[in-house]
Amino acid sequence: MAEIKFGTDGWRGLIADDFTFDNVRRVSGAIASYVLKNEDPRRGILVGYDTRFGSRRFAEAVSEVLSGAGIPITLANDYTPTPALSFGVVHHKAAGAVMVTSSHNPYQWNGIKYKASFGGSATPQIIQKIEAELHAGAMPKASGGSIREADFKPAYVAAITKFADLDLIAKANFKFGIDCMYGAGRNVLASIFAERGIKHVQIRGEVNPLFPGINPEPIEPHVRAAQEMVVREKCQAGFITDGDADRIGAVTEVGAFVDAHKCYAVLLQWLLEYKKWPGAITRAFNTTRMLDRIAAKYGRELIEHGIGFKYVCEVVFSGKEVLIGGEESGGIGIPRHLPERDGILNSLLLANAMAESGKTLGQLVESLQQEYGEHHYGRRDMTLSNDVKQAAIERAKSSATNSLGAYKIIRKEDLDGIKLFLDVRGKDGATNARAGSGNGSAKVKGADPWILLRASGTEPLLRVYVEAASPDLVQTILAEAEEFVLAKASTVSG
Repeated sequence: MAEIKFGTDGWRGLIADDFTFDNVRRVSGAIASYVLKNEDPRRGILVGYDTRFGSRRFAEAVSEVLSGAGIPITLANDYTPTPALSFGVVHHKAAGAVMVTSSHNPYQWNGIKYKASFGGSATPQIIQKIEAELHAGAMPKASGGSIREADFKPAYVAAITKFADLDLIAKANFKFGIDCMYGAGRNVLASIFAERGIKHVQIRGEVNPLFPGINPEPIEPHVRAAQEMVVREKCQAGFITDGDADRIGAVTEVGAFVDAHKCYAVLLQWLLEYKKWPGAITRAFNTTRMLDRIAAKYGRELIEHGIGFKYVCEVVFSGKEVLIGGEESGGIGIPRHLPERDGILNSLLLANAMAESGKTLGQLVESLQQEYGEHHYGRRDMTLSNDVKQAAIERAKSSATNSLGAYKIIRKEDLDGIKLFLDVRGKDGATNARAGSGNGSAKVKGADPWILLRASGTEPLLRVYVEAASPDLVQTILAEAEEFVLAKASTVSG
């Protein structure tokens, strides 16, 4: 039988290739066995699904297997954002949840996420147990199971709207663009705004499982329609959620893309300045180090961890109080609400930050760049064979590799993938500093340039991430990295 491997947030596969009804049932059997052995199955399991091809029917198959193991099942009666399903676990005191989605992947993909009893991504320990049941071929059978349907969205909306001052947002009189990317977030944020009389325009809210022309991921180039809409409709910001609405991207009033790093930084600054809630800050290994500078200014602990929101959950459940945690891909969570990333909640909070400051989203981003230095980010996903991927990573790790193209490697870190910190002084390093610190006095040094190579756990991809102090420098380093990756495996840089 085909091997099924869980990645950073569940299992994904190509529809009708490895994501088949047989394999979905195999995974469901493993989840059922895990729940029976490690949770209270009488509390039941929730099952949700997104707008992808076949998701409703796959969710029904999941429900049939779980109920066949004697577990009561509550199946969503409509397309459901992943964070709404996760909130449902806590709201209904369920044993866990299964979400049929492959998040931001292209239309050919589907997948399964497992949400634990605490309402967040399963920890690595839980995933290991589920995989062990999968390899054992677990398919428990018992009587007493049932399937009923429910709408998980109303309770979720009631919960997240308590975290944002909607009256203040309405009073600020900003206009917001909303791009659902044909995903499960359709109509949720728009309905919240409509109820409070907040001006907004929504695009790509219809169901189209082909995601025409895009991958449902809130990054360039897939956000072009949102960029054009915000300018055309004269909005002060645009908010974009991915296929299952747990990730966020944004657009400024002039149509400039605001990546997840800057969304996170804006939210963090607002939380520390206005909310003053306690707790540490966590970020994934591939996320902007501007967060470190913000945390240092406010005397907060910054915890770096592996890539995947499950590592945020690990920190939270270690007993550490966490204010906010997040990752490069747009997954940002507020644990006092739920240990789960949430693109819709974060959209509300960004609107709240704008209303509280009286600034557009572009002005908020610019003020961060002035105060903490220029931080710019880039990423390339390279489709490569495993041999080429691994050869590139091993060469990058090698002590014999001491430069990347024209840039000397200062140090290396291997928390998750291999990260190379570069010395760009005397080259493009002139762009690595910026005048202005918010008060017009000192110069603020921009981002310390680095590059990260990491093999995807669920796709045939090598992901290349770069942060530097200018967009040009980011692109230059990305080009050097691509050349390094594609060099013959026997070639050693430096």
